[in-house]
Amino acid sequence: MKLRVAVLYGGRSGEHEVSLRSAESIIGGLDADRYEVLRFFIGKDGKWDPHPIVPEPGANPGVDVVFPALHGTFGEDGTLQGLLDLADLPYVGAGVLGSSVGMDKDVMKRLCRERGLPVVDYVAVRRHYANPQLIAESLGFPVFVKPANLGSSVGISKANNEEELRGALALAGQYDRKIVVERAIAGRELECAVIGNELPEASLPCEILPSREFYDYEDKYLRNQAQFRLPAELTAAQTEQVRSLAVACFQATECEGMARVDFFLERETGRLYVNEINTIPGFTSISMFPRMWEASGLPYPRLLDRLIELALERHAARKSIRYTRQA
Repeated sequence: MKLRVAVLYGGRSGEHEVSLRSAESIIGGLDADRYEVLRFFIGKDGKWDPHPIVPEPGANPGVDVVFPALHGTFGEDGTLQGLLDLADLPYVGAGVLGSSVGMDKDVMKRLCRERGLPVVDYVAVRRHYANPQLIAESLGFPVFVKPANLGSSVGISKANNEEELRGALALAGQYDRKIVVERAIAGRELECAVIGNELPEASLPCEILPSREFYDYEDKYLRNQAQFRLPAELTAAQTEQVRSLAVACFQATECEGMARVDFFLERETGRLYVNEINTIPGFTSISMFPRMWEASGLPYPRLLDRLIELALERHAARKSIRYTRQA
């Protein structure tokens, strides 16, 4: 019998449109001889079509495994993962903790720093209590301003002075109550893909060459002018450092299944910094997560197979956990 894969996409997020593209790519890449695809679309209003997943064990008999293609809030932040755990369904990607940590750029950086991983100097502020003058005194200029909980570079801007910082804080505050402001790094943008559960593996890294000042939403999904170097032109030692840090970040944030870890390589110092981790990376035709694995010897259909295998393995391992006290 074919494995019945529920692909969840859309969602209440600023990354709704990106999710649609990722889902179509995943659905097109699943082997039709092995899988039966079940579509679960979630509108921007949060309504499910044709029906929602029921948060009760055994209440979704037509689903064998779930493949979330939901980016951003209410899909990548642990809320959906909690629903799927309540439903006792296997699903691709990180669990509740790893998802919520990976989504919150502030908490993610704190955990990485606790493990001794290099992160860029930053401050986290609440939108109604952000003091541009104090931020400038702490970090200087230029800085990047980001919603703490969002992806695909939505709501991100660069500020070169206090006036621009005020505008950037106002923009980021539209997307989250918590805002991350970090020192701008002059250098190269690198990415590395990771898959696995207890024994994660890292792909060959790639380099992003933005067509604009930085790799923003327009550059990622609209202009189609950014360029990529895959594999990235790095020394053997740098490549190994990127891959090692990617796995270390994956483990520090309690991630499972899959993730894409983004880095900065500072031009002046040669220092490598962990920027962020994405627990449901893009799966569109231009997304680097599947392309990095392709370059590492794992073609797209086999990558999807492996992610589903990891989901089933993780669910089987969780089934052995005791949740009640033994009499």
